[in-house]
Amino acid sequence: MHVFLLDAMANAGGAIGAGLAAIGAGIGIGQIGKGAVEAIARQPEALNDIRANMILTAALVEGAALFGIIVGFLAMVL
Repeated sequence: MHVFLLDAMANAGGAIGAGLAAIGAGIGIGQIGKGAVEAIARQPEALNDIRANMILTAALVEGAALFGIIVGFLAMVL
């Protein structure tokens, strides 16, 4: 009985962790986009630099979130 409870808690924890990683990444990328649009509105001549930095930062956030989601799924499987 205790093994079943432990397995169920690991599944729930993994699912919650993966969900929080996805939500956090969505919020983070949204904030990056918001900041980039505001920066472009203030300084339109720096469009290319701001866009490049925004894409790089969003990719790094997405990569970190992917690791969090994978760890959550591994907690459910293993």
